[in-house]
Amino acid sequence: MQHYLFVHFKEKRTPDGEQIYFAVSKDGFHWEAINDGQPVLWAMINEKGVRDATIVRADNGKFYIIATDLSLAYSMKSLYQNNWRNVQLNGSNCLMMWESEDLLHWSEEKALPVREPGSGCCWAPDIIQDKETGEFILHWSSPQIEKDMKMSIYYAKTKDFVTFTEPKILYEKADAGVIDSCMVEEKGKYYLWVKCMKDPCAVIMLRSDCITGPFERMYEFDKEMENLAGGGHAYEAPTACRLENGGYNLFLDFFGVKGKGQGYVPFRADDISKGVFKRADGDFSYPYGFKHGTILTITEEEYRKIKAFDYDAESYNR
Repeated sequence: MQHYLFVHFKEKRTPDGEQIYFAVSKDGFHWEAINDGQPVLWAMINEKGVRDATIVRADNGKFYIIATDLSLAYSMKSLYQNNWRNVQLNGSNCLMMWESEDLLHWSEEKALPVREPGSGCCWAPDIIQDKETGEFILHWSSPQIEKDMKMSIYYAKTKDFVTFTEPKILYEKADAGVIDSCMVEEKGKYYLWVKCMKDPCAVIMLRSDCITGPFERMYEFDKEMENLAGGGHAYEAPTACRLENGGYNLFLDFFGVKGKGQGYVPFRADDISKGVFKRADGDFSYPYGFKHGTILTITEEEYRKIKAFDYDAESYNR
């Protein structure tokens, strides 16, 4: 029986929120906090805070966590002067990465310079493996500076998480910027979600026969988004997990209120190919509000070990 690990951060005004948190689930619906709801990993270099974490199980037996190198708690007022354009230009030029062989003991973090310094931010990474080549596709949001800072989805390929190819555009929307990409593969099709900045200002769903596109819009998905308050403008950071019965759970991060009302909102689909996801709050439970993260399928044994492990006792978490 497969279980699930949710790697995420918390939306707090203090630096402890912008760190790596774990939660686990036996079914993908009911979630439990790990380490008493405290960080399992702390960022100790660069901005000393991370957001938007993704996790992957690699062929070499290792696990990799990659996250946005950004601490708004430390830097928004001072370094970026409360200006999001300054964050886009100068924040998170690198992504941050940890690696592990068992999901328990993690390396110190290191910077991944996937973009040239000064070429704008790297936000919200996600990873998927190309089954045809075995390569991993790391994709994230960055601005096209020559196009008035228009946010688009870039990607780079890697086989070893040491060297990465030059970044290329994975997806850009002609009439609007896009951020927060999430991709899954099902029966040879690649499904991509992104948050659009306008027309619509909402999460959209796309599909392709190729992992690097081109992608076509799945308009069936829009109908449920239109039912959300404000047409879905206050939802972002899609992440999805495949269930054992072949269905999918999709989570969208709601940021439309201050404080504890923020966090992921769940949707369900029996058949991803139809693009119809229905909101299903009553089927899910969370120990607290999860912010932008990614779900990894794990084994029952891995689930038990994660629950039993004392992450706070590891010196590198201090």
